[in-house]
Amino acid sequence: MFRTLVNAFKNKEIRTKILITIGLLIIYRLGCWLPLPGITSSWYSGEQQADTFLGLLSAITGGALANGAFLAIGISPYINASIIVQLLTIAIPKLEEWSKQGDDGRRKIANVTRVMTLVLAVAQAAGIVVSTARNSGIATEIFRVTLPLWLVAIFVAVMLIAGSMFTMWLGERITDYGIGNGISLLIFVGILSTAGQSILATIIAIPSRDTAIWELIGFLALVIVIFGFIVFIDAAERRVPITYAKQIKGRKQYGGQSTNIPIKVNAAGVLPIIFATAIITFPQLIASIVAPNSGFYGWWMTWLGSGTPIYFVLTGLLILFFSYFYAQIQFNPEDVARNIQQYGGFIPGIRPGRPTAEHLARISKRLTLFGAIFLAIIAIVPSVIFSLVLHDTTLVNAFSATGLLIVVSVALEFDKQLESQLMMKQYKGFLK
Repeated sequence: MFRTLVNAFKNKEIRTKILITIGLLIIYRLGCWLPLPGITSSWYSGEQQADTFLGLLSAITGGALANGAFLAIGISPYINASIIVQLLTIAIPKLEEWSKQGDDGRRKIANVTRVMTLVLAVAQAAGIVVSTARNSGIATEIFRVTLPLWLVAIFVAVMLIAGSMFTMWLGERITDYGIGNGISLLIFVGILSTAGQSILATIIAIPSRDTAIWELIGFLALVIVIFGFIVFIDAAERRVPITYAKQIKGRKQYGGQSTNIPIKVNAAGVLPIIFATAIITFPQLIASIVAPNSGFYGWWMTWLGSGTPIYFVLTGLLILFFSYFYAQIQFNPEDVARNIQQYGGFIPGIRPGRPTAEHLARISKRLTLFGAIFLAIIAIVPSVIFSLVLHDTTLVNAFSATGLLIVVSVALEFDKQLESQLMMKQYKGFLK
């Protein structure tokens, strides 16, 4: 990857795209530290490590919410909107029709996603403001003027919504004028900044605590091992051989070639973990906003809160379910078998048509099972190991299971994007 970066900087056009990407990411991080008027920052700092809705959201945004910043909500509404629209594409015929219309259809779906992002940003901002006001986190004096609480709350909500839409705009600009997927890079930077702050806090604590240095070394060693495991599984795939029969049309011969269909072990990526954690933590998030002192919230945190045995079991089962659900959406064996048969192809030893579809479905189910087990291990085991081996909570919370997968996936995708850009420039130079 480092050699790819060095070669990329040698090309002026690619170097410009990289610098644009870095510049927009710097603007995003500055927005994560820009204080928002009307928020009591000391209260947010106290809630940063709390196991509440605000604490979870702060970890996703790279500490922006803990800083009481302009981009406190970050890109989370856009992520949720994208997932919802993707699921609705199957249920709503119009969206399914747009998804098959190429660039024009993708633009229409992108507009629907933007509207959905705005709706979710409004709901999320309202939840934050209500929770903040309930805990006396709203400062009625802004710009040296004392205003009514409801007016300051509306101002804070509007600014949070504007910050979320600005974050989405930054991500789209990175995608258009930079390199890689802008939304993924924003998430990537947020996760790395959270981890960096935790590691820096541990380094600062080394003089005052003798075990801090060993905890840091153990943490880094575990992260490297887990990263290696994720990269290994991310590149794993089953290649199904396809042979095309020879066809003679006129004086030309077509076909007679062999190729393969690559089916990835973890085709769903990080989405099953996102779906599973979103469902199992949704009651906790709602209760922390509406009734943080209620008996239901206490019972939920005791038996189903993060880190409890029941929480891990339910998370594993939900990951298994959503892995199969997403595999059914992403890979349709009947369509693939039909296309292979139409172009005169067949799988050696398997008859075309229905037997081919059944063979592909059987392979897909087996690979999905291994992929789901891998995701469950990544979601559960690292958290348990970190909790048992490390006593420093800042290091334990540095990387979540979703964060580990996202960091590796985005880094690999960024490297592929750079390599493809370099390949295009070499082809253009050859043609000239």
